[in-house]
Amino acid sequence: MPGHSRNGKRRFRSNRERVQALFSLFRREDRVLIPVWADPDALASAFAVKRLLAQRVSQVVIAHVNEIRRVNNQLMISLLRIPVVKFSQISLEDFSRFVLVDAQPPHHEVFQKISFDVVIDHHPETQGWEASLVDIRPEYGASSTILAEYLKAVGISPSVALATALVYGIKTDTDNFEKHCTLQDVIAFHFLFKRLNRHLLHKIEASDIRRSELKYIKLALENMKFRKQRLFTHIGRVPNPDILVVIADFLNHVQEAGWVFVSGEYRQKLVVIIRCDGYRKDAGRLAARAFGSLGLAGGHREKARAEIPLATLGVEGNGNLNTLFLIQLLRKHFRDMQAGRRAQGAAL
Repeated sequence: MPGHSRNGKRRFRSNRERVQALFSLFRREDRVLIPVWADPDALASAFAVKRLLAQRVSQVVIAHVNEIRRVNNQLMISLLRIPVVKFSQISLEDFSRFVLVDAQPPHHEVFQKISFDVVIDHHPETQGWEASLVDIRPEYGASSTILAEYLKAVGISPSVALATALVYGIKTDTDNFEKHCTLQDVIAFHFLFKRLNRHLLHKIEASDIRRSELKYIKLALENMKFRKQRLFTHIGRVPNPDILVVIADFLNHVQEAGWVFVSGEYRQKLVVIIRCDGYRKDAGRLAARAFGSLGLAGGHREKARAEIPLATLGVEGNGNLNTLFLIQLLRKHFRDMQAGRRAQGAAL
């Protein structure tokens, strides 16, 4: 795929050229910060950038902007020894270069405050920002695939830990190659497979939920409502929004559910997790259209997320949030979608 910078002047004929352009941005004395929303794909991608820049810069720090509470992610970091620190523990003034992976500046309020030198991502391209080197490939299933191609292009053999991390990143974002996936993701997996530790990978993948979180699954089932093959459930306050992701993924296995919407309250925000089959549906587009004007929202065809301040919804602290409220939030959007389809059919 041809590479480009934001202003469209720079294009690349190969991944090797792209990596050389990446290297040219850094000097030996640079201190590099990689802020991440710490999910498997972002952690693996940041880990790979750290390996690429090893011995080329003074320091590379990976800092997570979110709380890492999901069991899989905690195990991934500890078992694979991925060096991460809390973003709150560092100062931007201590760094001379900034790299963003598996995200774009508009995706998080912290990212919006940083002028990035490099952005590498596989989500749909956003507007209103610039970087010296931009590599965005929305057709790819994972950012880990892009970074695996970088390593391969310059002849770097990843360590067991890095290979395992990248494979987990690819498997997570492609749902084990069942959903948004390309041949490039499969080729990257093949490149990494002989280097990974399958026992560590299985241990990370098999740990989804804590015993203390089982009660939220019970709440989700009790509060669940169906509307025209759309499954909705509001769980209430949660200690960690990652439990909403686990529940949404579980409910997405319900045969009669074409759409799954799971919401909960976390730190004065309504967090909505969206899942669908991706066939003639686009969860990311729905999230952006339904919630983009209210808060942060976006994602892929099969999965998306929105975070809306409760104050914006006018329900802060009054206890009115429930599954029916979630349905009402989305009802207008689905009505507009149906009207648009009818109008399109009439035009044809």
